[in-house]
Amino acid sequence: MAPDTSQVRITGPEDFQAYFEVSDETIQRLEIYERTLRQWQKKINLVAPSTLQDVWQRHFADSAQLLRLAPAGARRWVDLGSGAGFPGMVLAILRADRNGELSGERHVLIESDSRKAAFLGEISRKTSIPVDTAVARIELSSTQGRYTSVDVLTARALAPLDRLFDLTAPFFGTGTVALFLKGRDVQQEIKAAERKWRFTYELANSLTDQDSRIVIVRRPEAKSEGT
Repeated sequence: MAPDTSQVRITGPEDFQAYFEVSDETIQRLEIYERTLRQWQKKINLVAPSTLQDVWQRHFADSAQLLRLAPAGARRWVDLGSGAGFPGMVLAILRADRNGELSGERHVLIESDSRKAAFLGEISRKTSIPVDTAVARIELSSTQGRYTSVDVLTARALAPLDRLFDLTAPFFGTGTVALFLKGRDVQQEIKAAERKWRFTYELANSLTDQDSRIVIVRRPEAKSEGT
């Protein structure tokens, strides 16, 4: 499906359910997610405090919009620098809604902060959505060697695009698609990345922020010296 380029305003569960056409059970899971996020935010900094009043737009809808951009039949998903689970945990919840259950490999959420990883585990437990939470650093060869040739890579606010390629190149296989949520500086990031990398990409407008874009990337290859 081609991405919808119109802006949406998701103020709460009703708006989310109407726009994304999810079940009551999925809304209940997201409501559990919201409550748990607010509880844990008092102890550890999971998201910017200013965004807590706009969770359904800034976090849930912002994450959910990636699902329509993923290849049909994608089963191996890896979310990088998952933090509070945006977008990876939200996508796992929505994929369970679409499929009835998550068949095949689970979503992998890679997060180096053990406290944030514990939060992800709590969301997984409370919502009964199985995910694999890896407490690991993305740049380590032990991490990169464990998750190869995945179907979909996702990341939000993790690093500039050229650095993302440094981190994620080993995860790519011939069919891998990366969906990176980016802000208003995306064109500068693309130009900087093109100095070091060859890659094909598309840009999709964000449904939730007129200044943001989603970079859809297929296999990046590092340029040789002098090319």
